[in-house]
Amino acid sequence: MTASNIYDYIIVGAGSAGCVLANRLTADPAVSVLLLEAGPADRHPLIHIPLGMGKMHEYEMFDWGYHTEPEPQLNGRRIEAMRGKVLGGSSSINVMAYTRGHRGDYDRWARNGATGWSYAECLPYFKRSETWNGGADPWRGGEGPLGTEFARTKDPLFEAWIEAAQQRGLPFTEDYNGAQGEGIGRSQYTIRNGRRSSTSNAYLKPARGRHNLRVETHALTTRIIMDGTRARGIEYVNNGMTVRAQAGREVILSAGTFNTPQLLMLSGIGPAAHLSELGIKPVVDLPVGRNLQDHLAVMISFTRPQNASPFRDTMRFDRIAIAMVQAYFTGTGAGTVVPGGLHAFFKTKPELDVPDIEFMFRGLPGDAGIWFPGVKKPYLDGYGLRPCLLHPDSRGEVTLRSIDPTQPPRIFYNFFSAPNDLPRLREGFKLARDVASQPALAPYRGAEDSPGPKVQSDDEIDAFIRRAALTAHHPAGTCKMGTGSDCVLDPQLRVRGIENLRVVDASAMPDMVGAHINACVIMMADKASDMIKGTEPLPPSNA
Repeated sequence: MTASNIYDYIIVGAGSAGCVLANRLTADPAVSVLLLEAGPADRHPLIHIPLGMGKMHEYEMFDWGYHTEPEPQLNGRRIEAMRGKVLGGSSSINVMAYTRGHRGDYDRWARNGATGWSYAECLPYFKRSETWNGGADPWRGGEGPLGTEFARTKDPLFEAWIEAAQQRGLPFTEDYNGAQGEGIGRSQYTIRNGRRSSTSNAYLKPARGRHNLRVETHALTTRIIMDGTRARGIEYVNNGMTVRAQAGREVILSAGTFNTPQLLMLSGIGPAAHLSELGIKPVVDLPVGRNLQDHLAVMISFTRPQNASPFRDTMRFDRIAIAMVQAYFTGTGAGTVVPGGLHAFFKTKPELDVPDIEFMFRGLPGDAGIWFPGVKKPYLDGYGLRPCLLHPDSRGEVTLRSIDPTQPPRIFYNFFSAPNDLPRLREGFKLARDVASQPALAPYRGAEDSPGPKVQSDDEIDAFIRRAALTAHHPAGTCKMGTGSDCVLDPQLRVRGIENLRVVDASAMPDMVGAHINACVIMMADKASDMIKGTEPLPPSNA
């Protein structure tokens, strides 16, 4: 081990959490940090142009390429499980939705053993992380690294959706990340100055010039170097070479809900019986990989034969080409606008503590693409509404496929194994359809082309959900924090029974927040940075 391979902290994974930690920890010039990312640098233009996400998803760019094992309750389908493999991680490839979840989500965490993670204790870190283009207030931040803004989509369809929801008796909220977390409201996105505000852009790039930060890309971490029950460092492969690095203070895993438990288990930390089956000597027996959860959602689609979306005009070949160039070089124009305008969070039963269904609105059909007069006709316009189950009871697990770290882990969600999950998503489906039938949407409504008017009974709806549901790409929970025997981490995110090893990513969540998880992971990393440094946490909020 050479002196150049010794650091105070080693962070595995330069994603939503890792980039935040690298920035916050290296603010102290006396502290040295090695940040490892298995993917490449985030130089590709499609990462930074907000409208570029569609092509990235279509071609599976900067993605680990994971799929689940066959899901018995989803007709044996293997569900695509996209995760970012690039600087910025999933924050560099996601749809940029900025949603925090309901305050009750965090109070539930604290009540169930994740002490220090109540809403009052988390809100100051949400605020510290962002610059909200609506201006700072008791709930929103005005000086943070992460740029957040209201949707700038100009389509009257979205105003009609708001009116339709209110006609159905559902609430409207001015800011679902503010005082009122329940209701339908304008979407919010991690976009700043017309470019994606990934954690790489917001946190890592401002820190890259610091002498005490080393960033390695194309660096696949293969194991944690253990000395008994103490984490001493890590081993990784870079350009075909195996490299060892030592951590003087801590190894911090921020590799995500799938890769963090894989790395722990490869290093002997996990379910002893499972490790022994693979010939791995257990260092400590912990329920690593269990408690896997995600948001499952299903799309209801409609044609739009009249009052076509302005976005369809933008998709004409010459116009979209100009728009993408303009967006890349100037941060302005149609390429900087996401074709979505609303999110909604509702309770299917008034007595619930938190919303249990989210509506994700889509302002274009699934086959929207480039067209040009005389070459290819414009696509038939359409839109969609995607009800999503926010708090599933079903639990899955991540296990090792082999002892080869280059092989993907086994991902098994076990969707709908709990009896109440499918009926609750069915109720969300019915509610979404009911909103879509309201008079306000009449000027835009064509045919329901998926699932179609023939799907009406509960059995027919259930069958449609089983064959069409996909995740919202919000995996969490495989290294649960808390105080019980079912927890992998303590509330300080330290691995139980192991010294100098911490996990900071979505795997640490005890259960699902009712939100797209990127904002929550960034908050968790910002809060964890104070824990790691041993500084006093920000004072709880009274908002």
